[in-house]
Amino acid sequence: MRVLGVDPGLTRCGVGVVEGVPGRPLAMLGVGVVRTPADADLGHRLLAVEQGIEQWLDEHRPEFVAVERVFSQHNVRTVMGTAQASAVAMLCAARRGIPVALHTPSEVKAAVTGSGRADKAQVGAMVTRLLRLAAPPKPADAADALALAICHIWRAPAQNRLQQAVARHTVNPTKGRTA
Repeated sequence: MRVLGVDPGLTRCGVGVVEGVPGRPLAMLGVGVVRTPADADLGHRLLAVEQGIEQWLDEHRPEFVAVERVFSQHNVRTVMGTAQASAVAMLCAARRGIPVALHTPSEVKAAVTGSGRADKAQVGAMVTRLLRLAAPPKPADAADALALAICHIWRAPAQNRLQQAVARHTVNPTKGRTA
């Protein structure tokens, strides 16, 4: 499974590609940051994020895109920019028919470190260890993008089984139970 992880942001949008399956060693195929100038017009910043993500999709051809789920923060301006960059990533994937998964920050931290309250340094250290890197990816947005991809690789099979089980036992209003 090849996953592009996206840690959305307008100034720094972390991107990282990881390949692997649960229970086997993972491989990092690429990591970086799509940057936009803070003083640029919002439309141009979103366009730059889109172009950057499109380049990553062209180069790495992931099977899935994992994006950090935007959560409420005290700074509305920051959350708006994050949500807008997140939407751009989802749009780019949808345009190509690539499935998108959203993972919360605490879900990613728990998957990678074992604790949903881990700090950025702990996430970076575990990403470094899991991908057998010489040093943690910099900036933290890049490490977070790799953590998102790792989280998706490890959690997607179980999530898919749960979704299939729910679908089998969902009641169809016109025909009754589907299974």
